[in-house]
Amino acid sequence: MTITTNTPTPMPGDETGRPVNGVPTVLVNGTKNRAANLASNAVPNSAVNSAVNGVVNGGDTAYEVELDETSPTARPVQVDVAAPTVPVVATSPLRRPIIPPQLRPANVKATARRAGGRAAHVAGYHAVRLPWYLAKLGWFAVRGLGRVLAGQLRWWWVPGAFAMEQHAANTHQLMEWERVHRQVKATRQWRGIVLASEALTLGIGVPVAVTLVPTGWLLMVAGGLVAGLGHYGRPAGQTLIGTAVVAPRFRKLNSDIVLRAYYAAGLGNPAKPGQEVQFGSPMARDARNTGSQVVIDLPYGRGWSDVANAREKIASGLDVHVNQVFLTPDKTSSRRHTLFVTDRDPLAVPAGRTDLLDGKPRSIWRPVRFGKDERGNLVELSLMWVSVLVGAQPRKGKTFAARLAALHAALDPFVKLIVVDGKNSPDWAKFRLVAHRIVFGTHPNPNDPDPVANLLAVLDEVLEHIDRVNQTLAGLPAGVCPEGKLTEELARDPRYPDLRVVLLVMEEFQVYFETEDQAVNKEIAAKLSRIQAVGPSAGVVILSSSQKPSGVGAGDVGRLFNRYRDNHAVRFALKCGNRLVSEAVLGGDAYAEGFDASALPVGDEYRGVGLLYGQSDHTPTTRTFLADHTDAEKILTAARAHRERVGTLTGQAAGEDIARQVRDVLADALSVFSGSKRLPWQVLAARLVEHAPEHYGDLTADAISAQLRALGVSSVNVKWDGQVLKGATAEDIHTAMTRRASNTP
Repeated sequence: MTITTNTPTPMPGDETGRPVNGVPTVLVNGTKNRAANLASNAVPNSAVNSAVNGVVNGGDTAYEVELDETSPTARPVQVDVAAPTVPVVATSPLRRPIIPPQLRPANVKATARRAGGRAAHVAGYHAVRLPWYLAKLGWFAVRGLGRVLAGQLRWWWVPGAFAMEQHAANTHQLMEWERVHRQVKATRQWRGIVLASEALTLGIGVPVAVTLVPTGWLLMVAGGLVAGLGHYGRPAGQTLIGTAVVAPRFRKLNSDIVLRAYYAAGLGNPAKPGQEVQFGSPMARDARNTGSQVVIDLPYGRGWSDVANAREKIASGLDVHVNQVFLTPDKTSSRRHTLFVTDRDPLAVPAGRTDLLDGKPRSIWRPVRFGKDERGNLVELSLMWVSVLVGAQPRKGKTFAARLAALHAALDPFVKLIVVDGKNSPDWAKFRLVAHRIVFGTHPNPNDPDPVANLLAVLDEVLEHIDRVNQTLAGLPAGVCPEGKLTEELARDPRYPDLRVVLLVMEEFQVYFETEDQAVNKEIAAKLSRIQAVGPSAGVVILSSSQKPSGVGAGDVGRLFNRYRDNHAVRFALKCGNRLVSEAVLGGDAYAEGFDASALPVGDEYRGVGLLYGQSDHTPTTRTFLADHTDAEKILTAARAHRERVGTLTGQAAGEDIARQVRDVLADALSVFSGSKRLPWQVLAARLVEHAPEHYGDLTADAISAQLRALGVSSVNVKWDGQVLKGATAEDIHTAMTRRASNTP
């Protein structure tokens, strides 16, 4: 609706624009027009007042006011008027979608699934209670039959006749009493005959019907009678069946409620000019119809930090739980933000199981489908070129969140996985199926006899990998590597096995900064910090998790720990114990922006809920997808099959132990050919075990195959003892050694 006001018209008497029946009026070309429902359309009063002032003060200016304005800048706009009597053409009205959002192709499956799930729940609920419903129906039918019989008897007895006879007797009207008495007797006699006829008809008709009428018809009639009697005999206030789904308590916002909440939170004062809270958009439901939202403009001088600190007070003013209130800053102004209030607590609704259960290959170059935000939108986590820190209290979903990202990487057969589990728990045990290197704990244990030494060897291997990647990229021609950076194509090219992406998982990494040997702590800290500094550009992704992100180590160790922790580009904080821990995980800037993981809700239903900070400009409150131990094993089994299919199974997953001493596998393998041109992998492994048992004592055919193929040696067919087996040629090994020495492909 558009109101165009023109100034030359005077406004005498009641035509002055004063409210009529409580509704303000505006003169349109000299005609009084009532601007109904201004508040509900979220048009600021100042907009209408400006239009009215233009009429009152006179002049040649016309103003156009869009009462149903959806733009956040709903203000009077000066327009040209061709003639005083011709209104300015209004802008196009806001059109509702022809196809509702829930029925669009992208959402129809979810809508059908939701409707089908609800129908299945209702059907199951009532099916279980069917015997009880039948018992209640029988009782209601018996009660209804009693009410019918009682009604028949009352009808026969004519209960109102007694009052008439008593009145005649009290007034000494004998003749009147006799007349009433005779009429009552005649009525009872006639009605008695009717009831006797009914009884006789039923007594004869029912046996005849039972004998002659088909059973199906009898059952239908009997069912109808029982249903009718049950309905008639149903006690007041009772229902036959229960309620399977209870309608939740929804609150749709209006301007008065929002203003009440913001003023109660001290974010404005309606009595002071310039301190009013205004609306930048109309009240609306979100696309998924899960809540209500509106753009809020705070008074000048107040900003995002004020409203972020007042979130709980706003929730109280809205009469909802704080978990239902979500505030999003606006890029256009520090005093503008979006208020979104959900109908129910969205964080208590699980996001569901991960789609990684399909076992299909993934790419680490594509984002991880990490979870859903408070509005049900998909939240993705990109791993390439960053390091990720996950922090939380124990048993809040920290390991599950980190493992979900690692499972995504595991399904990429061209990613080398290195898992370092500082707490030595079963959570990461199944990663043995695919992990190039895996370390458990800080003290010798059945899973790892020397974990600290193994960790140092692993870190050295990662640093060597970074150097090889940088050297290889520097030596590639511009046509293959235009910008000198690692690409997805290079990382998957079998000609460059050194360019594979590496994911280093550091579960409870703080324990390796607090071992008994301070020198070891310093060495581990220095190597981790260097890997974090130079690793991302070489395709080394670090995924760290910790329940103690601060107060670790002293001196250089403490400094390096803080440096390692603070240099993670992306942070995911689940429920933290206090604000200081939240700041340690998310960083001090996050708290200044209003993000505090210690304020996340508490309870088993909130496990896996956290703040994803640094992935994008938006910091969503995320419910992670679930992958439990059984799911992880299923996914990792599929991941191993993918690696075996493309020949990228390496390291401990292929049967190779962590190397604690430097050895030249190519030179050792070439030395045992002993004049042969081709050797099967089985024979080559046996000869290496015999040649250097201290290095190859437990070497298998799969392990030596994986090691040499990783160094550029092809697996070829070899005839041996009348059989065709897989193996290697001496020429390929010599070529690989030459290529390595010259650092050229």
